[in-house]
Amino acid sequence: MHLRGDEEGEEGPLDHRVEAVEPYVDSARAAGVDEICFTEHVYYFRQTRPLWEVPYQIERCVYDIEPYVDAVLEAKRRGLPVKLGLEVDYARGREEESRVLLEPYPWDYLLGSIHFIEGLGVDGEPRLIDTVGVDAAWQRYFDELAAAAGSGLFDSLSHPDLVKVYGRRPDRELEKELHEQAAVAIAASGVAVEVSTAGLRKPVGELYPDPHFLEVCRQRGVPVTVASDAHGPSLVGRDFDLARALLRSAGYDTITLFERRQARQVPLDG
Repeated sequence: MHLRGDEEGEEGPLDHRVEAVEPYVDSARAAGVDEICFTEHVYYFRQTRPLWEVPYQIERCVYDIEPYVDAVLEAKRRGLPVKLGLEVDYARGREEESRVLLEPYPWDYLLGSIHFIEGLGVDGEPRLIDTVGVDAAWQRYFDELAAAAGSGLFDSLSHPDLVKVYGRRPDRELEKELHEQAAVAIAASGVAVEVSTAGLRKPVGELYPDPHFLEVCRQRGVPVTVASDAHGPSLVGRDFDLARALLRSAGYDTITLFERRQARQVPLDG
């Protein structure tokens, strides 16, 4: 989730104050969610400016990270059921630099995501899939996903098959092959994958990840986290009934929670 106001609907303005946390907690309770973790996008924070080369990220890299961290930690101190996290764009070749920039803060949970590959957008402009074609885009994306898993930077991989966002797919045989290859790499790394309901609000109109991808992850013992990818309080816990159904269909009976980057399993229906 991303700590925002709700004035503009799904993409509200950044609001990194402890007062902004409370509406998320209220929405979570109403949705039957008893613990939430904020994972603001890393590229908003000027402390991470050395990592970025894409205009989309550079233009947004103007905020101080300290108010965000302080707001979530203060909410914790007040007894609210929240965790401190970050959604971190994977910068291939900059792993150690990323690690050093993130190290000073008491994260509970770090999400790894891939939104750009060599300056081309997976889910934005200029679109990777238009530039290199569907098959190449999928192959490059899943290669990047495997590298992100192996980097050791992350606890879970967010919206792990984001490349499907526009509904454009290779033939199913290649798609399944890429799922298998990624699941092997993810399992070897020990990182989790995220089941996210955000895809239901995108052109693809389905959960992340694909049922086959989730099933091969489960077969290899990959743990899972669950997210609504809320960019405002009104989306917290949205469509979690569908996420639970997908997890059950793949054979999962637990999900993963984190505290200070230490994982524990809790029952899916607990």
